[in-house]
Amino acid sequence: MTRVLLTGFAPFDGETVNPSWQAVRAAAAEPPAGIEVSAVELPCVYGASVAVLRAAIEEARPEIVVCVGQAGGRPDITVERVAINVDDARIPDSSGAEPIDEPIVPGGPAAYFATLPVKACVAAVRAAGLPASVSNTAGTFVCNHVFYGLAHLLATELPGVRGGFVHVPYVPEQVTDRSQPSLPAAAVTRALQEIMVAAAHTCTDARLAGGALH
Repeated sequence: MTRVLLTGFAPFDGETVNPSWQAVRAAAAEPPAGIEVSAVELPCVYGASVAVLRAAIEEARPEIVVCVGQAGGRPDITVERVAINVDDARIPDSSGAEPIDEPIVPGGPAAYFATLPVKACVAAVRAAGLPASVSNTAGTFVCNHVFYGLAHLLATELPGVRGGFVHVPYVPEQVTDRSQPSLPAAAVTRALQEIMVAAAHTCTDARLAGGALH
């Protein structure tokens, strides 16, 4: 039995739902065979989000951590390749904080790569009939903050644990009054289930094209 911790975010920026938490909660309620899932909702707040994540890891003692966040405007499930050591907020977080060009971990590495099999996860989602791609930027908002915080924690304190970050699109109820791509919550849940299975059963990533021209 592989222990997996999933995290999603509370709503932010005026939204009443966050598809990341909707999907995480549903995926934890219906875990794939052979996988034991814990789930926690993170606040969309610099600093506090990583503190909640750390506490959840200490409690669940997972072998794999998959953090999930909303990427409004993206059309597909995007598995993140890299986290960078900078907070640079275009909008305030849910506490009103708006850091600009601040390191997440002073003196820490410029970046960390995910230790999940990123391309195998993308391939698994696509094989389930859902759109997915590799992403080479997790932004500089709280999602990247959590991804970098997770990666630093795993690299410095829990090297046997693997982890990464997945961005998901809006759900349809969020875009009824605007022209933005969306995916149903059930589709996002299925994608996370496929990602957990791929992560649990793949140690060496698939050698597939996943780069970008810009």
